[in-house]
Order: sequence, then structure tokens, then C-alpha cells
Amino acid sequence: MNLGDPTLINPPTSSATVTAVGERENSAKQHRDNPSLPVGNAGWRFRRLAIFLVCLLGLSRLTHAAPEVTIVADDQQPQVAFAVQELEAALAKREHRVSHAPFDQATNTKGAHIILTTASDATLTSTMRSQDITPSDSLKPEGFSLRQSSDRQTTWVIGADAAGVMYGGLELAEMIRISDLSAVGSVDQNPHLSFRGIKFNCPLDDRTPTYENHNGDSEAKNVLVMWDASFWKACIDNLAHFRYNSLSLWNLHPFPSMVRVPGFESIALADVVAGKETRKMSMDEKIAFWREVMRYAKSRNVSVHVVTWNIFVPGPEGINSSHGYEGLTPENSDPKTTEYFRKSVRQMFLTYPNLAGIGLTAGERMGNISKEQKEMWAFNTYGQGILNAVAEEPDRKFTLIHRVHETDVKEITNVFAPVIQQPKIDFLLSFKYAKGHVFSSTIQPFAKKYLKQLDGQKTLWTLRNDDNFFFRWGAPDFVREFIRNLPKDVTTGFYYGSDGYVWGREFLSKEPESPRQLELDKHWYHWMLWGRIAYNPDLTNERFAQLLGVRFPEIPADDLFTAWQEASMTYPLTTGFHWGALDFEWFIEGCRSIPSAAKNESGFHDVDRFISLDPHPGTDNLSIPKYVDAVTAGKTPKGTTPVQVSQQLQTHADKALKLLDAFPKVSDNELRQTLGDIRAMAFLGKYYGHKILGSTEVALYRRTKGKSHQDKAITELTAAAKSWERYTATAKAQYINPVRLNRTGVCDWKALTAEVAKDVEIARTTVP
Repeated sequence: MNLGDPTLINPPTSSATVTAVGERENSAKQHRDNPSLPVGNAGWRFRRLAIFLVCLLGLSRLTHAAPEVTIVADDQQPQVAFAVQELEAALAKREHRVSHAPFDQATNTKGAHIILTTASDATLTSTMRSQDITPSDSLKPEGFSLRQSSDRQTTWVIGADAAGVMYGGLELAEMIRISDLSAVGSVDQNPHLSFRGIKFNCPLDDRTPTYENHNGDSEAKNVLVMWDASFWKACIDNLAHFRYNSLSLWNLHPFPSMVRVPGFESIALADVVAGKETRKMSMDEKIAFWREVMRYAKSRNVSVHVVTWNIFVPGPEGINSSHGYEGLTPENSDPKTTEYFRKSVRQMFLTYPNLAGIGLTAGERMGNISKEQKEMWAFNTYGQGILNAVAEEPDRKFTLIHRVHETDVKEITNVFAPVIQQPKIDFLLSFKYAKGHVFSSTIQPFAKKYLKQLDGQKTLWTLRNDDNFFFRWGAPDFVREFIRNLPKDVTTGFYYGSDGYVWGREFLSKEPESPRQLELDKHWYHWMLWGRIAYNPDLTNERFAQLLGVRFPEIPADDLFTAWQEASMTYPLTTGFHWGALDFEWFIEGCRSIPSAAKNESGFHDVDRFISLDPHPGTDNLSIPKYVDAVTAGKTPKGTTPVQVSQQLQTHADKALKLLDAFPKVSDNELRQTLGDIRAMAFLGKYYGHKILGSTEVALYRRTKGKSHQDKAITELTAAAKSWERYTATAKAQYINPVRLNRTGVCDWKALTAEVAKDVEIARTTVP
């Protein structure tokens, strides 16, 4: 079984089985909803008919075995070999016997055939013509066509290139799992976005952390995971299934853990330090490890990029030390530091032949210098380092990603012109499209000035999810609308991920697997949505429901799909109303931001914070003060009011909970935990629905002195507290808590419950 394939868990043996299960559950549900339905003789007749059909199905299987399928492919290409592997597994689940044949015997054998080829491969042209097979004439890189011969005996997977063959093969395997080989029709797909990456915080060592404060539990728990080959293979297989083609590894200063820099050899780190544990590992072994990770990624059409912040230098006391080894200092004017960075970049290029590129951030720790000075430092280190390496390997393609952070496009393009002009270097700009929260609005206004600066250049978007860490999220409609709203004419693609979390192995489950489950396995639906929809935004909700049905056959797939999407809307509706732009300014799953010791604040967002904080500027949501101004002035509020946002949250949550309550008790552990997550998100939505309305009533009471507003506020905030208790009880049944998060500190649901209760007291004691 392939760990990266979400559709391989508990697939049904046939579509008839899925139908029978659905009918049984629907019948049981009808009887629960209407106990007057007959269950006597009529019910027994139905059961006898069902038994007869099952026996008939079994007899049919004995007498009409699934036909043999011959796969014809050039499996010397690793991407194609991966597709063949997935097709073999899918066909085996449908009880087909599988054989293989070379291209020159493509249709000489009897039975059904699957032929995988590129559109440019001339060896099968005559065979395609004889079967009247014509792929799309507009295939782009990574695109594919699926075709079937008129007798439905031969299915063609025709890719624009090896990657297209792989994606076409994965698509066909998925269709086989959902129905069967005979149901495949004509399919043409090209990637909507050419660059579909993930942002992966990569803690290589306690001495080279991913983030400056280096205090998150997810980072501490995952240092050694980063040096586990089995983790990366499963992770990369996931990325291929989800249609991502880039893995960006983010670290403050990765060089000491990845390269031996000439002239600065003593900076290279032997071993791996993780807390009190040290894993023995030489620098040569480390280099061999990452070479293999990058080679494996390339075999799945996944390019690897390493992205850094600046200026951070290694030191005897860790990355935050003010004085580093070899006399390095974190000063932009230090010539030795500049030399070290330049040589480090060159060495990364030369050490890793399958490294696709490097990304840099100018301005993160550069002091009070001009934008031009920041860019000159970046060019003298990263730019010149790449140019030096290209001079040694002139035929190698390489990408330089330059984040536009505390700098601007004009300075970047002026200073980096010598790099941009290199024919083999792909120079990409990158911008934080939705600040710290993609789960806020499908319309994001923050790049307006940046877009005007681009002047026809293409860009990558940084899509940050610093909202959803605990629960399995899944709202395809939101993702689809978000992707379609990206400015297509200038968008190369995106990398999607978090600053405050390491998506390595999960570490919070009270029922852990051994080894612990990959976060990308646990959150497979969430990560699949962003990758698959970025490749093909026309992918329907029906397909997603079918995938859920294959993975979780115990309950009606359409109902699971709906409940999951409804509960997941808690995130954008809440954060679209209660907007803290940066990751440390708002964390929805804990209703908090980073605490301020100076202000004696716990970090909890109470009623007063909900009243004062403005909505997301990409929505038409009306803030509580503006709503109160309009109402008290006798005017009709313009936009979506706090009352309406509250109603939307309640409606979504109630729909989800109603569906959840109708499901039978399930036996599959993953499904049970998934339903628990959906329930937790729904209760969280009810909490914020009551809190927003209660906060609005507090504000109205303060303005109007109307006692009825205070009474309503107390009622709503009391209901909010009850919803919070149900939310945290559901969550704590599955997850260890408290947990320290990298950007917002400790999330302690028990301690926060006391803070939630104080909101009711604010309503009781507020003075108008």
C-alpha cells in the first residue's frame, strides 16, 4: 500500500457494494427519522432480496472474473513507473489480473489494455491512428489526455511529457477506484497554475532552527523527523498525488546542516541535535541524505527549493548568537559575513545537482538601512553566489526566488539585473498574498500596489495558513473560489503552508500510530484540495465526494462532504470578520494572539477585542462600531452586518451538526477521528457565532443604555461559553493540550475556558 494515496484506505470491492451500503444506511436513517415505517414482513422481504442479490453478485464473480489488463508503458521513466504502480494497485482492488507488454506489442495480447505514452512518442502513432485516438492538440507541460478505443478495450494515457503521463495515470487510477476501467471517457487536463508548491518549515537542528524564537512544540518534535528518509518518501508521494510540483524547505540558515563551505569548514555541523538527543551523522552522510531526497522528489515531478531569511548567522550558542564561528557577525557591512553567505550559496548549487533553486528574504534582520542597501547585500551574497556557480555549470537550470518583503520590485529588478539576464536562471518574485491567513476571504486586496510594480513580470504567491493546525479542514468551494480569484495574468503559482507550524509528523494525537502519522496523511483532504484545485479548478464536488466514499464507505459520502465543508467555513467567516493580519496577531483555534507581558495581557481575544478589531478589508463585513453607528442613527447598515455573520456561522455549524448526529456509530478509527474534528470545528463556529452577536449587543448597550441589549448580550455570551466547553471537550478527547505554538505561544484550552467565562462578566458589569 502506498502511504501517499488517500484513496487506498478501505476501498470498496465494487461499486455495487458502495450502493448496497448506501441503501442500507439510508434505510436505517429513514427508520430512525420515521419509526412508523414497516420493519416486519416488508423489512424481511427486503432483507431476503438483499441476501439474494449479494449471493448473485458472489456467483457472478465466480463465473465472470474481471478481465486481465495489460499495461504498456516505458517504466524506465520514474514518473511513469510511479503511475504504473498506482494503476496496478487500483486494478488489483477491482480484481483485474495485470500483465505488462513492451511498446512493440502494445495490442498483440488479448483483453483490455492501458497504454501510457507521451504525445510526442512516434512509436505508437500508427496504433493510435488505427484506433482513431487523438489527444488534445493544446496540451501544455504536465497536461494529459485520457482516451478509450471504440470497443472500450484500450485506454490511452497521453501526456505532454513524463509528468503529464504521471498525472494522467494517477487520474485514471483514481477513476478506476471510484468506478471501474469501463467507465473512463475522454478527459483533457492542463495545469491551471504551473507552480504548485508547499511551504515547509524544516528544522534541521536545534542549532539551525526554522524560526528565530525557536519555541514551538511542532518544531521541537520534528527535528529528527527531517532526517528520516521514509518520512520524505511518503511526504513526496503525497505531493505527487495531490498534484504539487514544488517542495520549498524554509530555514533561517540551512547551510551549516547541508554544505561544507570552503574557507568556513568549521561551521559545518556534525551530528543532529534535537533537545537532549543527539543523532550521530557526519556532514558527508547529511549531504548524501539530501541528495537522495532531492533525487526522489524529482522522480515524482517535485522540484526542491531551499528558502532562507536574512541576516542570520550560526554561532556557538545557536542561530541567535550575536557572534558566530569564524568571527562572523550578523552585520550587513561585515565583509566576512558577506563572503560566507556568497560561498554558501555557491556551494549549495554545486553540492546538490537536483536542487531546483534557492529563495531569499531581504529585510528580515538587516537593520536600519535603505532598500537599495538591502538589495546590494542580497545581490553580493545570493546573486553573486549563483552567478559564480553558473559560471562553473553553465548548462544547469536554476531558480532564484526573491521575496518582496521590506523592499520593493524596482530595487530588486535593478540590482539583480545581471541574474535576471542569465538565460538558464528563472528569476521569480514572491509576495505574501493573504498576509498570515488564507482562511479569511477569497478576495485579498493586499497586493494592489505590488501588482502595479510588476510591470508584466510573473510572480509566486506566498499563501499562509496560520489558522488551522489541529483539525482536519475541508471546504472545496472556498479553495476553488480563492484559486480562481488569483490574478491569472501575472501568477506563476504559489507555495502554501505555515510559519507557525511544522507539517512533519503529528505529535498531538491521544491515539498515535507508530511511527506517528504524517501531518499530510492526517490532513490529506485539506492538502489535496489546494493542490488538486490549483491543477484543475474545474474538479467537481462530486469527485471529492466520490473520493470520500471510497475512503470512508461506512457513511453516506455526500453527507460527509457537506458536513465537512459546512463546519470548515468557521475559519474564513470568523477571520473574515475578526481580522489580525499577521500570524502572531490572531489564532482562531485558541481565540488568541501572542500575549503581551508588558501590557499584562494573556493573549485571549475578549468581547472588547471583538468590538475593536476591524474586519478583513477584502470582505464587505461591517465592524461592530460602524454597525452600532448606523443602527443608532436610524440608518440601514451597508455591507454584511455582525448579526448576519453570526447567523451565517450558526447556520453552517447547525447543518454540520445535524448531519453528524444522523451518522451511525463507525468502526474505522480515521473516520471516527475525522468526524470528531468536524464536530469540533462546528462547535467552534457556534462559539464565534454567539460571541460576535454577544459582543455586538454589549456595544449596543453601551451606546443606547437599553437594558434589553445587556440581557441579550448575557444570553449570547453564556451560550458562547457553553459552545466553547463543547468545542474543547470534543477537541481534548482527541488531542493533547496545552501546546506551545511558534508564533502565538501556549494554547491551553482549559486555561482559556476561564477567559471565555469572563466575557459573560463583562456583559453583566459593563456600564453604558
